[in-house]
Amino acid sequence: MGTRSFAKLFLWLLLCLFGLLGSQLIQATVTYDRKAIVINGQRRILFSGSIHYPRSTPDMWEDLIQKAKDGGVDVIETYVFWNVHEPSPGNYNFEGRNDLVRFIKTIHKAGLYAHLRIGPYVCAEWNFGGFPVWLKYVPGISFRTDNEPFKKAMQGFTEKIVGLMKSENLFESQGGPIILSQIENEYGVQSKLFGAAGYNYMSWAADMAVKLGTGVPWVMCKEEDAPDPIINTCNGFYCDQFAPNKPYKPTMWTEAWSGWFSEFGGPLHQRPVQDLAFAVARFIQKGGSFVNYYMYHGGTNFGRSAGGPFITTSYDYDAPLDEYGLIRQPKYGHLKELHRSIKMCERALVSVDPMVTQLGAFQQAHVYSTEHVGVQTSQMEMLPTNTEMLSWESYDEDVSSLYDGSTFTASGLLEQINVTRDASDYLWYITNVDIGSSEAFLRGGELPTLIVRSSGHAVHVFINGQLSGSAFGTRENRKFTYTGKVNLRAGKNKIALLSVAVGLPNVGGHYETWNTGILGPVALHGLDQGKWDLSWQTWTYQVGLKGEAMNLLSPTSVSSVDWMQSSLVVQKQQPLTWHKAYFNSPDGDEPLALDMEGMGKGQIWINGQSIGRYWTAYANGQCNGCSYAGSFRPPKCQLGCGKPTQRWYHVPRSWLKPTQNLLVVFEELGGDPSRISLVKRSVATVCAEVAEFHPTLKNWHIESYGRAEEFHSPKVHLRCNQGQTISSIKFASFGTPLGTCGTYQQGTCHAPTSYDIIERKCKGKQRCAVTISNSNFGQDPCPNVLKRLSVEAVCAPTGLRV
Repeated sequence: MGTRSFAKLFLWLLLCLFGLLGSQLIQATVTYDRKAIVINGQRRILFSGSIHYPRSTPDMWEDLIQKAKDGGVDVIETYVFWNVHEPSPGNYNFEGRNDLVRFIKTIHKAGLYAHLRIGPYVCAEWNFGGFPVWLKYVPGISFRTDNEPFKKAMQGFTEKIVGLMKSENLFESQGGPIILSQIENEYGVQSKLFGAAGYNYMSWAADMAVKLGTGVPWVMCKEEDAPDPIINTCNGFYCDQFAPNKPYKPTMWTEAWSGWFSEFGGPLHQRPVQDLAFAVARFIQKGGSFVNYYMYHGGTNFGRSAGGPFITTSYDYDAPLDEYGLIRQPKYGHLKELHRSIKMCERALVSVDPMVTQLGAFQQAHVYSTEHVGVQTSQMEMLPTNTEMLSWESYDEDVSSLYDGSTFTASGLLEQINVTRDASDYLWYITNVDIGSSEAFLRGGELPTLIVRSSGHAVHVFINGQLSGSAFGTRENRKFTYTGKVNLRAGKNKIALLSVAVGLPNVGGHYETWNTGILGPVALHGLDQGKWDLSWQTWTYQVGLKGEAMNLLSPTSVSSVDWMQSSLVVQKQQPLTWHKAYFNSPDGDEPLALDMEGMGKGQIWINGQSIGRYWTAYANGQCNGCSYAGSFRPPKCQLGCGKPTQRWYHVPRSWLKPTQNLLVVFEELGGDPSRISLVKRSVATVCAEVAEFHPTLKNWHIESYGRAEEFHSPKVHLRCNQGQTISSIKFASFGTPLGTCGTYQQGTCHAPTSYDIIERKCKGKQRCAVTISNSNFGQDPCPNVLKRLSVEAVCAPTGLRV
């Protein structure tokens, strides 16, 4: 019986079996050997993509997962974020963006597997590395070491998640999609630093996880001494030199970094897909059988979830699916072709060991060529919407009336997080100084200097209610010093320091002990008495802002605030100001964002939900072009120098109502809210370039085993987003065109019919395909020359012609 006939018979028998068993689950087995993960007895080469459920919205999940599947992904990987699920001890939240069960079931519905990285430490540039802040205050606790209070809390949360997954039958052993779980995360470096206590903790964590009986393998990434049966795995830009710690474990890459994260004040990072694809191909060629792209969709750090500190609201990561869920070309298409090529060889790759051909003392045959990857390139842009912000109003945070029931006093300077418990980014430090009337600076002398030493992350200095200056740290140097002249007056003066956190640390040895806030010294210099150290004076503290306490961000709050027309405030560029406006939802279904170019630093809410922190800090870096020659590192391919690191902030459409959406902005530095606008992210142009002998799947049938078949001409494919059509053709040339997308030029060889052919086949369509052959373009424009077709097309909303 032929293979296909047998497959049809097997499928028929399987359908009959389903009819007999009804709704019973089919349980599967997941094991491993030295070659691969083994599912139901079959070794598999698996491509995985990281999509973190809290970094997108539930209405986006199905589309993101389907796009990943269409891109050749077999597995969706996610961390589990302890701090969003247990915001206070014993009180759990699995709703909305935190609905982990719904996310895993969405993966299952799409026919994909899941890898659940429970951790529960995640790093992930996430606030406090995923740990809830209350954990820091458990008596006697020490994070991620052989410490009983920590192990008890960690085990409790891990059991909670595993129990939840079991109760919903979500492990593959129960008929669900979860084929792998991870315990701990990138612990190897910390383990060595902690010595015996680190090794004991790691061993305990592994044993604890295995005893939970999930029926699927557990992994530990970057943990070279992970004990059996835990699989140790690799994270990094390249993992072709990695080997597991035992010869009977598979070679797995849990984080193939598709790009890099961005920080406020830093450039954007781009990893060329050619480099990433080569790294993956080389890993597979060296025996690897599992690759997870970190990230496949990075998403958005909504609310105050960004860690670091100083990590941007955008977690785009130069991923194949951008922050808004749109396909990033050519990265998405290039990897898709890679996956298809490798999958065609899957059975051979996981069945036998390769024979390596040496070409010299230091050479082997490794041939990859970018000329044969024929994928689309897309150029995105932010376009205006038909939405106007209606009647801006503003409210000044009253710096002069901080003394109320929410304040307390203490001698000396207190650590910020110990006071706020991360309930707010903001903590006021307030003290008074009495200046004698005989001070020389009051009679025309030089003003005294205030020096404030801060442990992070930003500070705004107010003297008698007026902003005197601001200072900021960076992700690399959280600690900083503010130095500025201060205009004091004779008598009593109020010095109010607003310390601002920009996300809690997420990585580092015992980062739970790191300090934030103003720990001093705080001193006045240049007085007649010389230096006046204010550090141990009596200080008054207030957690958060008055606007936060009055819930100004909520559309349902009722307050006695007297809002005033923003035009009056904008003239003064007033710091510490709340702004609000209403707007209607724009037409269409494109992803939306707020353009915050006219503002400084602060936070954004829409209909009471936090978009996140914004900061239009300008990027410093070395944006000198990008080459994928040699190994890649984040400083190598930088973009956006001299521009705001992040100008646009994702607005999920699911957060909007048809009309009367409330936008609230808190601005720390002063800005012009009338310049804020709602924009839509859209494909502007698409390009494609394919050579006339580009290999296609039809030209390689595994079952053919070399039999001669008719050559199938390749095609160039163009595709705009949903709701768009190709409105015009900017460039088309079949021959030897020059340049790249956006800069194409005709070469010495060009078919005169190129433009007309492409326009006729593509204009007015959402997607099109054009066969690359001499006959399709009338005649061969240059015989005996390898030709290619390069096209650039403009995408526009359906019905709009450009």
